[in-house]
Amino acid sequence: MTDQWYVLIEEDTRMTQRADGVDLKLHRWELVATHPITGAQAQAAAAAEDAALRYVPRLLARHARPGDQPARHAFLAPDGAWVVLLKQRHRTCHIRVTTARLMHTREEALGPPPTLKDRFRGALEGPQLPGGPWAPPRHP
Repeated sequence: MTDQWYVLIEEDTRMTQRADGVDLKLHRWELVATHPITGAQAQAAAAAEDAALRYVPRLLARHARPGDQPARHAFLAPDGAWVVLLKQRHRTCHIRVTTARLMHTREEALGPPPTLKDRFRGALEGPQLPGGPWAPPRHP
């Protein structure tokens, strides 16, 4: 397999939920973009830096006016990942931009449809996990 480099962009997505009269702000990292890069790791690193300096997350983009530029603090971690803090008016968010080499890919495979017996068993016992839990390979 040839080197296939990507720039990955993750956003800190935030949802506000109300529970017992209190607003809870729930944060979760979400992979929002995977951009294939033609070239080697150096080109991917340059593209990641460009994304760290220019990408605007959805939280800010949907409330932006024409010509708005958010405040931006871009930090380069020792592993090459960019963590970017963005502020615009009263909104603050952050993103993470990394480079990664595609090492493995597999297409989705669907199993056979369940039989009537499987449906009854699932209703009584609950669904079974496909394949079971992962275990490291044993070496002789």
